[in-house]
Order: sequence, then C-alpha cells, then structure tokens
Amino acid sequence: MCDKHTTDLATGRTSADRARQPRPCKPAEARQAVERAVAERCRATHTSCDADALSDALLVASELTTNAMLHGGGVTDFQVDLVGPGLRVSVSDRSDELPVVVPPTDPQGRRRVGGRGWPIVCRLARDVRVSDLPSGGKCITVVVPLS
Repeated sequence: MCDKHTTDLATGRTSADRARQPRPCKPAEARQAVERAVAERCRATHTSCDADALSDALLVASELTTNAMLHGGGVTDFQVDLVGPGLRVSVSDRSDELPVVVPPTDPQGRRRVGGRGWPIVCRLARDVRVSDLPSGGKCITVVVPLS
C-alpha cells in the first residue's frame, strides 16, 4: 500500500471529535495519546496489552507526527481511535506533498541522515491512506494491528 498511495478527499471531522483529543505539539504527546488509548482498550477488554504491538503503535505515531513537523509545516490535526483489532492514527499537516521513500545514499554514495520514517510507517501499519484536505494539506491515516 505504501508503494502506491491511496488518496481520497477527507470528509473532515466534527468539532466534537476535535474537542475530545488535543492536538499534540510534539511526538512525545502523540505517544502519550497512543498509550492512553491502548491502556483504555486493555482495561475495557480485561486483557493484557501486547508490548510489541504497543511499541509499533508508539513508533508509528511518533514518526507520523515528526514527519508532519519536519516536512509538512506542522501538525494541524491528530486523532487516535480504536478500530476492531487495531489502532487508527490520523495525522494532518499543511503540506500537499505526498510522503516519499528517500534512498539511503545520495548520488555520490554517501549515507543520508534520516529518511527512514515513512518506510517504518509502511512496514508496521496496515491500510495506509493519504487524503487531501479541502482546506489544503493532507491527512495520513493508518491502522496499527494490536494483536
């Protein structure tokens, strides 16, 4: 799915949806939102949380948030929702540019710094979607399996 982007027009969220989750200002706050959502699910289902699945979800949320800050003009919206056996993470930013995979070396063969976030997201998440926003920018929505 990450080789080809799924692009839709986002329908937007209601103001009530936005009010229930504050937009993170830094990746650590995105990770805290994921931890809260997963802990809530484990309490509600009376099951133990899969530590590896939680680590994957934390890493994906952190990478999406970091990429929005570094390459997308900042985070404009952030949502975490439990869906079936997974966790849906949506991060919106101001950029219309699609995420890209950058080769690990430049044309002279020197190793590049960074450029690993999007491949990490694509490897750990399912149902990766990039949606154009009506007001400009994009929303990347992924589902990270929790089991």
